[in-house]
Amino acid sequence: MVEGQFARSFVANLEHWVEAQKLVLSSVRKVEEQLKDADRLELILATRMAFRHMIRTLEAFDKWLQDPFIIGHMPREMLEEVQKKAWELLKQLLELDISHTTQFKDYMLKLAREGKLNPLLAAQRREERGTPGVF
Repeated sequence: MVEGQFARSFVANLEHWVEAQKLVLSSVRKVEEQLKDADRLELILATRMAFRHMIRTLEAFDKWLQDPFIIGHMPREMLEEVQKKAWELLKQLLELDISHTTQFKDYMLKLAREGKLNPLLAAQRREERGTPGVF
């Protein structure tokens, strides 16, 4: 009896998570169309929202794979699927990071050569050299 209640509660929680993720996916698809005409601020906000949700989902996946109940019952095939897709996402993220950072570095060098760097922002950056980032 207790085992059946636990299973129903557990399944209900999983269903709730899936429905919440579907709602987010639906919202993302709707907003995606609007981003075609977005200004810089809207693009930044949309990207940051995407990062926050990806981080939340990744943290949930990480906790999922630390739960002895989950991993004790998950078939190898499901683990292989998650591992393979996680590695594909990781490679895509690394490729994006390498490409974006390289392009931005080149653009910054171009602006510096042309004397077009904002001196106030550049000065602030020099003061923050101890923090991660460019410069």
